[in-house]
Amino acid sequence: MGLVSQDALNQLQALMDQVEGEPLQRTFQNVHQGCVTETLKRFLKAREWNATKAHKMIVDCLNWRVQNEIDNILSKPIIPTDLYRGIRDSQLIGLSGHSREGLPVFAIGVGHSTFDKASVHYYVQSHIQINEYRDRVILPNASKKQGKPITTCVKVLDMTGLKLSALSQIKLLTIISSIDDLNYPEKTDTYYIVNAPYIFSACWKVVKPLLQERTRRKVQVLPGCGRDELLKIMDYASLPHFCKREGSGSSRHSQNGNENCYSLDHPFHQELYNYIKEKSRINEAVEPIKQGSFHVDFPEPPAEKAEIVKTLESELHKFKISNGNGV
Repeated sequence: MGLVSQDALNQLQALMDQVEGEPLQRTFQNVHQGCVTETLKRFLKAREWNATKAHKMIVDCLNWRVQNEIDNILSKPIIPTDLYRGIRDSQLIGLSGHSREGLPVFAIGVGHSTFDKASVHYYVQSHIQINEYRDRVILPNASKKQGKPITTCVKVLDMTGLKLSALSQIKLLTIISSIDDLNYPEKTDTYYIVNAPYIFSACWKVVKPLLQERTRRKVQVLPGCGRDELLKIMDYASLPHFCKREGSGSSRHSQNGNENCYSLDHPFHQELYNYIKEKSRINEAVEPIKQGSFHVDFPEPPAEKAEIVKTLESELHKFKISNGNGV
């Protein structure tokens, strides 16, 4: 790390030492999980190594967490189970394994996610719960196993099934990605795009120039299902199920249900759901479990993201008009 970066880190550490109030300090512990330096670096990267801006970003994040009781979100199960199963079937995300460096590998079925089985608040709740479980359980366990701090993950995004109807999902996806940008910055080491149809390639062409350089460097568009390239950084067992075979529809299903890392029956989701149920059981004596979603304040998207969304919507509308339909 260069002198400028070290100086920024020292400045930010000094500013954070001045943060007062038990709620903010407690929630910061849930954010850094003992990896304080790595956490400060993430926020510094997100603010181009400007310590003052990074400090404001962290404090805003901590206030958001306190005001929305994010520290308690892992004790708030989405019930009944059938509702949660519907969310898992329509918000396709799962943990398929780890890279050879020990980074968790998250698979995301962008093209086949429909987000049509529950309200926006349930999908946001589910997303944040996975974020928190990743940061408080998955990453600390990976750090312990590797004997060094593991604070980021790898994401493999499957574009199989991506259609123009994705236009209707942009608002929800913007909410989710804005929450990540502002409160979970720089948690992804690399985004691997696989099974990319023409519509993705066309949209990527206009969006890519709008992204900051550090974000562009993280995105790798792989040929086909990406299997050969991904095997360079992970073992076959850690490949997402849709990377183990070519063909349309591979994102949603696999022959072995346990291999489908999106499914509620997959070990990752079973462990996550049981973890949340156990936490809720412990808290039940104090606060009875209530049905209904866990509402979180939705942030305004950063200016860069708002511009990207505007451009993306415009591009998708052009395709819609040229195709004469919305499929």
